[in-house]
Amino acid sequence: MCGFVGFANLNRDISKDIHIIKEMNSKLQKRGPDEEGYYTDTNINLGHRRLIIIDAENGKQPMSARYNDTTYTIVYNGQIYNKDEIRKDLTELGYEFNRVF
Repeated sequence: MCGFVGFANLNRDISKDIHIIKEMNSKLQKRGPDEEGYYTDTNINLGHRRLIIIDAENGKQPMSARYNDTTYTIVYNGQIYNKDEIRKDLTELGYEFNRVF
């Protein structure tokens, strides 16, 4: 089972606090011994530990995608089992999918 950690502070720049998120993430090593990833920005730090079961190449996290002029980044734990149905429904509503990760 994977795991993720993070913290945010809207009042100050925490981008240099990467050592804190790395320490937090190290506590999850047993949950995700195969891979680790980090995302740091001015007001947020995210960490992810991964247990690779499926999609070794495309499941790396944190995942970021750019849409218009905004970049969105997520970490999550789990598998979306009905992703094909969700994609079909959203495509029918006019959404387009591009592989951006």
